[in-house]
Amino acid sequence: MTITPQEALQRTIEHREIFHDEMLHLMRLIMRGDMSPVMSAAIITGLRVKKETIGEIAAAAAVMREFARHVEVADNANFVDIVGTGGDGSHTFNISTATMFVAAAAGAKVAKHGNRGVSSKSGSADVLEALGVNIDLQPDEVAASIAETGMGFMFAPNHHPAMRNIAPVRRELGVRTIFNILGPLTNPAGAPNQLMGVFHPDLVGIQVRVMQRLGAQHVLVVYGKDGMDEVSLGAATLVGELRDGEVREYEIHPEDFGMQMVSNRTLKVENAEESRAMLLEALGNKPGVAREIVTLNAGTALYSANVSGSIADGIQLAREAIASGRAREKVDALVRFTQQFKR
Repeated sequence: MTITPQEALQRTIEHREIFHDEMLHLMRLIMRGDMSPVMSAAIITGLRVKKETIGEIAAAAAVMREFARHVEVADNANFVDIVGTGGDGSHTFNISTATMFVAAAAGAKVAKHGNRGVSSKSGSADVLEALGVNIDLQPDEVAASIAETGMGFMFAPNHHPAMRNIAPVRRELGVRTIFNILGPLTNPAGAPNQLMGVFHPDLVGIQVRVMQRLGAQHVLVVYGKDGMDEVSLGAATLVGELRDGEVREYEIHPEDFGMQMVSNRTLKVENAEESRAMLLEALGNKPGVAREIVTLNAGTALYSANVSGSIADGIQLAREAIASGRAREKVDALVRFTQQFKR
């Protein structure tokens, strides 16, 4: 049975759940531009106030995936997405982007799904452009990039054209809505494994269970207790792990892996150029906090990708990838490959 937008709004006001099929219907109306901006704004605000359920988020993500321009990747082995929700307000350099290069150098295939900075000073798209990467690739070109270099960057606006129907509403509302947490759930390449950073501790258990419903294989959702949407060096990190259909939640600490707990303050940047410089220092094996946090996150990503059997083993592989120069070489490889598609 379908639900009208007015009925859905009433449901959110009464703090009652919108069921799976109803949510599919509502999201399709929004993505097609068939719901008025007023009703769209009311419903996504109502959901936020009520607090979105795992079922509602999973249904919304399924529809966003339906409407996406997909990247077809033939071989799913060791295939991982490394992504953060953003919005953590930490203004650090692009740790997840640096992590992509290290993970690829150590044997993972990475489909990174990202955008320009909204809450951050530099989003993944901004820093990749600063490095010289052409981010404006078509889906088949991204697939070729993954096959050739082990990495592909999917610039979100190129893959989610239907989002333009809700973009003005989101901009005018100016508050977080369900769409802020859908991005990391809607990788257009359908990577079965994922390292996902989130901006709030409650999202660890929620997002990992959404990925469980969406049929993912091996996912680690992480929240640094100092507020980072990454695995942190400055505090313990909450982890929600989905593996073989089962969810576990636990905490990890830098000391578990022979690393010192240090403040992330030195990782702050003002713009994409500063982020680029810090990323290249980390990949260039310059000793310091930047290299250590990239190593820690890359080790976790390699475990997510099933390249390593544990985070500790992944960290060892990440250290070798950086020390050998292979991680730094991956930057040049991605720049070279993507520039041939410059239009």
